[in-house]
Amino acid sequence: MPDSQRSELIRALPYARRYARALTGSQSRGDLLVAESLRDLVNQAPGKLSARLELYRAISRKAAVLEEEDKRPHALSFPQRLLLLTALEGLSSSQAAHILAIDESTAAKEIAEAHQTIRSVSQTSILIIEDEPIIAMGIEDLIIHCGHTVAGIAHTQNDAIALAKKTKPGLILADINLGEGGNGMKAVAEIMKSMTVPVIFVTAYPECLLTGNTVEPAFVITKPFEPLTLAIATYQAITGGVPLP
Repeated sequence: MPDSQRSELIRALPYARRYARALTGSQSRGDLLVAESLRDLVNQAPGKLSARLELYRAISRKAAVLEEEDKRPHALSFPQRLLLLTALEGLSSSQAAHILAIDESTAAKEIAEAHQTIRSVSQTSILIIEDEPIIAMGIEDLIIHCGHTVAGIAHTQNDAIALAKKTKPGLILADINLGEGGNGMKAVAEIMKSMTVPVIFVTAYPECLLTGNTVEPAFVITKPFEPLTLAIATYQAITGGVPLP
C-alpha cells in the first residue's frame, strides 16, 4: 500500500470508528471491527474509492461476513447501514450505495422507507446536558420533533447528576465541554455508577474523541447536527444496533 493511502487511512480512522461503533452498538466491538477491516484492507491493492470510503466498505463487508459466521450480534440491515453512512457520516446516497454494493435507486428507496420507520420505533425520554441555554433549547426542539420527550435540561455537571437520578431518562444526550459547569463525560461517568442508560455524546471535534486509546463513547454525533442524525443515533443507542422491524 502506498504511503499516501496509508496516511489517508490513518486520518479516516476516527470516522471509521464512529461508523463501526454505531454499527455494533459498542466501542469494543466497533473498534475490533475496524482493526479487522483495516488488516484486510492493507493487504489489498488500492481501490478506486478514497481511503475513507474504502475503509467504510471494508467495515461493511467484514460486518456481513461476521454476521454469516454468527460471531457478532446485532448486525444491521441495509437501510440502517445506509442511514448511518448518509446521516451520521455525511456521505451521499450514491457513495453509500457503492460502499454497500447496491444500486443507487434501491439505496434511495430504502433510505426513504427507513426515514419513516426510524422515527416511529425509537421514542424515549431524553436528558439533555448542555451548558449553552440557546443551544439546549434548539436540541430540545429537535428531540420533540423526532418524537421524544425531554426528561430535563442540565447546564452543569452537578445538575446533570441530580436530574438523572430524579428523572431516570431513557437516553442521555451530553455535550462534552460544559465550560465552567464541568465536563459532560465526567457527569455521565458519575451517573453510570447508579444506573445503566444509553448515551450519545455531542462534540464539534469527533476526531479528538475517537482515538481508540481509552474508554470512549460508542455513540458520537458532530455539532451541528440535523434531526435525522439525532433520530438515527438515538435509535442505535437505545437498541444497541438491533435491526429495524
